[in-house]
Amino acid sequence: MEQEHKRRSRGSLWAGLAAAACLLWACFSPLDAVAAGYEAAVTATPGCQRQLVPVGRAVGIKLFSDGVLVVGLSEVETSSGAKEPGRECGLKAGDLITHINGQDVDTIESVQALLAEEEGAPLTIRAQRGEKTLQLSATPAANLQGSYQLGVWLRDSMAGIGTMTFYDPDTGSFAALGHGINDVDTATLMPLESGSIMPATVGDVKKGQSGQPGELHGNFDLSRDLGDLYANTESGIFGTMDRQETYCSGQSIPVASRGEVEIGPATIRSNVRGDKVETFDIEITHLAPDDEASRALTIHVTDPELLTVTGGIVQGMSG
Repeated sequence: MEQEHKRRSRGSLWAGLAAAACLLWACFSPLDAVAAGYEAAVTATPGCQRQLVPVGRAVGIKLFSDGVLVVGLSEVETSSGAKEPGRECGLKAGDLITHINGQDVDTIESVQALLAEEEGAPLTIRAQRGEKTLQLSATPAANLQGSYQLGVWLRDSMAGIGTMTFYDPDTGSFAALGHGINDVDTATLMPLESGSIMPATVGDVKKGQSGQPGELHGNFDLSRDLGDLYANTESGIFGTMDRQETYCSGQSIPVASRGEVEIGPATIRSNVRGDKVETFDIEITHLAPDDEASRALTIHVTDPELLTVTGGIVQGMSG
């Protein structure tokens, strides 16, 4: 069994083609995909229009999964030859292991501790495969060094940098990314147990070109959390932060309803250098029908300065 590092302070930013910190996204994201509490944060009720701060600032994001995700299967080299306990018991990449011998497991270390404790005895494994719950049995194999292994690659956390979409000064709620945090190997949406956001700066830009999306690179501060996450969804990540926090301070503006959005000139806010948030010109070129949930609108970057710096929308500006 191999393990992934639980924390990283630098790396590629999560990808996704989305306008950076555009409040239009907050209005258009499908509410049925969002955790309880999000609707109250972004939906204006009749006669009471919600006011939100469009942020557009880079944040560091760390997420710890609810269970351990199987990202690959491998052989275990033993004194009697290669064995594959994980594959033989029926595990597949993308499965989420939640219990072993009836005990919750949500870190790689907890799995390793159980394997060492059982010393090769058969294990019962409960795992999720999509909406299906699996009950499996596996017998770990001792490798050439005497460590018991299942022959699976596991991941229990992810870290990276993304863009915060909005902040609600009335509730302390925020949203970021505009898309879910998926495992890079299996494309599985990572089930959230806990997570947080941290201050970040953008160090440099890999400019996008035809056929190559480009990306922002940056660093985040592991010493200070700005807020806690409560949901990782296909529409983005959501959380709350102290309402005294000034990292996302700014002027609140009314949230538009879907029917108020029109094709034509617009602006986005994005942090593409250092910790400075800037406003750039775009054009809304297409509005999707209400039943087209994957993309609510299509934009075209027209701002000469942004095109010079990034070449358009690059990975890391999602949000």
